[in-house]
Amino acid sequence: MKERETVETAANLEEYITPIPKENILKVDNLEIFYGEKRAVNGISMDIEKNSVTALIGPSGCGKSTFLRSINRMNDLIPGARAEGEINYEGLNILSDQINVVALRKEIGMVFQKPNPFPKSIYENITHALKFSGIRKKSQLDEIVEESLQKAALWDEVKDRLHKSALSLSGGQQQRLCIARTIAMKPTVMLLDEPSSALDPISNAKVEDLIVELKKDYSIIIVTHNMQQASRISDKTAFFLNGDLIEYDATEKIFTNPSVQKTEEYISGRFG
Repeated sequence: MKERETVETAANLEEYITPIPKENILKVDNLEIFYGEKRAVNGISMDIEKNSVTALIGPSGCGKSTFLRSINRMNDLIPGARAEGEINYEGLNILSDQINVVALRKEIGMVFQKPNPFPKSIYENITHALKFSGIRKKSQLDEIVEESLQKAALWDEVKDRLHKSALSLSGGQQQRLCIARTIAMKPTVMLLDEPSSALDPISNAKVEDLIVELKKDYSIIIVTHNMQQASRISDKTAFFLNGDLIEYDATEKIFTNPSVQKTEEYISGRFG
């Protein structure tokens, strides 16, 4: 009896233990994004945790992809786009004019919705940017290629045809190659803009498994329209609507007990 009481007491103690908070990799403070005079993102503030998967959900046109692209300054390529507020990464406001955007995009890499391999060999897809950044030694390039493809769960499928065209790969393999290409630059943050929306279910599952595995080494932010995907792979979820951040919390809470009615309505499919 005494032993049983001790076990039960130990189990109950878990309810009172406060989990150690994760370190934040990004801190967004009052971010507003404009396309000309139109405001697409309205004063968003949120922290992104290190070595976690953060999902951004919401209907089309709600600002989530615009927000994602602001994190490595991809919106700079859109005429008339501008951002106000701050996105702090390692103590630096990356929206500052003093930021080296090329260097930033090495540390905060991006994978797009549709696979976009270069019309080159698998090997050259990964080494192209490496050579541009000054890495020329073949043994070093070979090592990075293998390591990147291993991390992207693609090495075993392509190791015997590295010098074949990347365009000969399936859609799912091409997307994992794009992820490997990003990994090769050794980023700390990976931005994924609906990376599996154009893939078949089997390829989608492989990409999801890969994302969960990659968070051991990277901080990942993913835009997805797939509610099941968000619930399966993410640690925290942010719900966007009309440019506003409606709710941001642990994924389990968002999907089982959201605090805001609009979140519940979207999760349950009443709109969007």
